[in-house]
Amino acid sequence: MKMQAWEEAAPGVWRLTIGDPQAITPLTWMGVSPRTDALSQKPAAQPPFAWESIQLEEARSGHILSFPLNQTEKLYGAGLQLLRMNLRGRTRYLRVNSDPKQDTGETHAPVPFYVSDLGYGVWVDTSRIVTIHCGSTLKQEDTDRSEIRNRNTDKGWKATPIASRVEIQIPVEGADVYVFGGPTLSDVVSRYNLYCGGGVLPPKWGLGFWHRVPTLFNEEEVLEEARQFREHDIPCDVIGLEPGWHSHSYPVTYEWEKSRFPEPERFVQQLKHNGFHVNLWEHPFVSPETELHSKLQPLSGSHTVWGGLAPDYSLPEAQQLYKTQHDEQHVQIGVSGYKLDECDGSELTNNSWMFPGHAKFPSGIDGEQMRQIYGLMFQKMTYDLYHSRNQRTYGLVRASNGAAATMPYVLYSDLYDHKQFIRAVCNSSFSGLLWTPEVRRARNAEDWVRRMQTVCFSSLAMLNAWGDGTKPWSYPEVEGIIRHYIKLRMRLLPYLYSNFALYREQGIPPFRAMPFVISAAEIAQAEAGGPDNEPSILNTTDGAYGKKKAREWDDQFMVGDALLVAPLVEGEWERDVLLPSGIWYGLETGERYTGGRVIRIHASLEQIPVFVRSGSVIPMMPALPHVPHAGTRVALELVHFGSEPGEGLLYDDDGETFNYEKGECGWWKATVTQNSDGEFNGKLTGPDGEMPSYDSINWRFAQTRLEASGK
Repeated sequence: MKMQAWEEAAPGVWRLTIGDPQAITPLTWMGVSPRTDALSQKPAAQPPFAWESIQLEEARSGHILSFPLNQTEKLYGAGLQLLRMNLRGRTRYLRVNSDPKQDTGETHAPVPFYVSDLGYGVWVDTSRIVTIHCGSTLKQEDTDRSEIRNRNTDKGWKATPIASRVEIQIPVEGADVYVFGGPTLSDVVSRYNLYCGGGVLPPKWGLGFWHRVPTLFNEEEVLEEARQFREHDIPCDVIGLEPGWHSHSYPVTYEWEKSRFPEPERFVQQLKHNGFHVNLWEHPFVSPETELHSKLQPLSGSHTVWGGLAPDYSLPEAQQLYKTQHDEQHVQIGVSGYKLDECDGSELTNNSWMFPGHAKFPSGIDGEQMRQIYGLMFQKMTYDLYHSRNQRTYGLVRASNGAAATMPYVLYSDLYDHKQFIRAVCNSSFSGLLWTPEVRRARNAEDWVRRMQTVCFSSLAMLNAWGDGTKPWSYPEVEGIIRHYIKLRMRLLPYLYSNFALYREQGIPPFRAMPFVISAAEIAQAEAGGPDNEPSILNTTDGAYGKKKAREWDDQFMVGDALLVAPLVEGEWERDVLLPSGIWYGLETGERYTGGRVIRIHASLEQIPVFVRSGSVIPMMPALPHVPHAGTRVALELVHFGSEPGEGLLYDDDGETFNYEKGECGWWKATVTQNSDGEFNGKLTGPDGEMPSYDSINWRFAQTRLEASGK
């Protein structure tokens, strides 16, 4: 089939229109403009294949668009994938699903965007389900007979032979398909995020610690829980209310239960006075018990969920009803944000719920499309509500899709495998998504500590006690460890916030999988023993046939350019860590390591292995009970690590409003030099005038470890 020419949609971004795409897609719904200024500053790059090698064929259910693959190419992305990182040789069926327990591609946030380690990416902008065959199909004419093995006798037999193409099933209506250039994998992801408007900059308080109270807590119990955080000297910025704050839930009313919260405004303001923001749980399905029901009924879909309406929020009238009610009853009294639950759906045998794909909505959208982008709709509506008030929000969502990078929402799941949660931190970074490995419960104190350590190095650090009432001090024997890491997160807030600002302006995720910083060739050299080719410590055999199994390194990740985090889970006291080239130090141990190799680390329960790149300058602040309000300035500490000169970046603004869109913000550069006597000197340069959030500046030089204290 003859294919139209690809057109350049932005610097390093090409678009192909196939058929007649739907009116509502993730990109059109978000209504964002590409950050062409930032895109134009990236290096010029063409994809590492000839444009004529892309093929388009007609198929029974639309079209098949295919791209060439080389023998060793690795593919990543496809949204929030919990079960693997490298997608090569797998098929991804990208449907929204709250229970992604099988490695099919179904997930909370299925984004039909994949990125290659060769330095290009492909995105299908559609509200339909997309299937991507990531080198998992092999045409007759491409089959190499010499690769056909006898499973009975050949231990090298593979279920999926190496294929030479990616095949993408394009929806029958058609779609816009985008190719993003590199030259590196990091550049590809950055271009994708910038084309979708750039990354989100959350309010500073959103990067503090969060605690969600049990579902039926009343006003007095919530206030007492908040008071205990201060009594235990554990920082906390956000208190989340679960379903019981509603007058009726499953379906929901969005209205306060007066028996538990008789004066909501007084309650919210009392928490705010004590340094706590309030986040409200909700889901999309509207109860007949609410005043909204009669107004939304003619604007809703043909099928109900739990007896509640499923409103068609592609309609401006429905959007306005939702926003007005939320503004009057929540935002105006001081509520800071939402947890948008159950906008995904489930097909579990004993727990099936969601409107079907054949459901009809007044706008003409069907159930398949609505389900695929319902999570995006709620994110955008609530974001717009807060933006109209010049007030930033940060929250949780259980479903998302493409073009979501600008949204102040972090994904979570009711599934609870710690290793999968760590992998999700890595995988979310490929697709413009954020993820929290939230803590809910634990089998024992060890499991508790390991989960809390991981969550403190993620996009949103939260304990969700909705079901069993756990608290940071629920295991008294390890309360000190928990306090230490929550305080460490508070101290690192200037560093975290600066990396989110980099995400907004340059599209570089704040939390990054290892392929962002180390190539496949460098990984192979590191696994072989590093630059000096010492014997490898790795044991990467597969028990099935005793053949070598490639390690994905999906259990460690970068936080910005300076920090590498390698979590442990319950039952682990040591692990392998892949260190990129250069010199690294244990953030809290001070031990020196030469990178470009795999090292073996032992870590007691008191420590999570975190490494800092030599020469880094980390901006830090005191471990306060909560993030200071806008206009409150605190001390800034600039900590230089290692024995060589270096530098770091610091971003600052008021931390709460969108005034940065008007230029009320700034970048400062912290530079450390060394004189002939070996003494270090620091200099902070940036815009004239005072920094909005910091007053006194203290430098610490040539640190090899972070001191445990830090007021």
